[in-house]
Amino acid sequence: MGAPDPSRSTETPTEADREHVRAALGREPRGNWRVAARDAAGHPSVIENPPILPDGTPMPTRYWLVDPDLVRRIGTLEAEGGVARAEAEIGLEELARVHEQFGSERDAAVPERHAGPRPTGGVGGTRVGVKCLHAHVANLLAGGDDPVGRWAMGHL
Repeated sequence: MGAPDPSRSTETPTEADREHVRAALGREPRGNWRVAARDAAGHPSVIENPPILPDGTPMPTRYWLVDPDLVRRIGTLEAEGGVARAEAEIGLEELARVHEQFGSERDAAVPERHAGPRPTGGVGGTRVGVKCLHAHVANLLAGGDDPVGRWAMGHL
């Protein structure tokens, strides 16, 4: 397994961050999340989830997009066939590299003493292809090398 990417940095959320994320999601996020990226106004746009939630549930989606405008716009892109287009244009070989890198980084963050189920897959928990443009954009905005995230941002 690879080590976490040192170029990524996260912040402990402030109470204002917590309120913003609760409002954006319409619920309390699960686990002890951190802020992985902020929008131009300084609000959290991406949160980093722990790979194992406090109840032991594996969390395959390390980076979660919480920016309401981006969530809406990417949802429209997905509804217009963006997932299939991105997958076709990026290619399965490059996607396999992204999933492997993402999964290795996430898996390196699993506590050594954890004996229960572990998260699997790559970006968005998938092993092959593109499952969700939101997850790829979150990975990109959090500092990951994600060609699908770049593709999606370029098509917004």
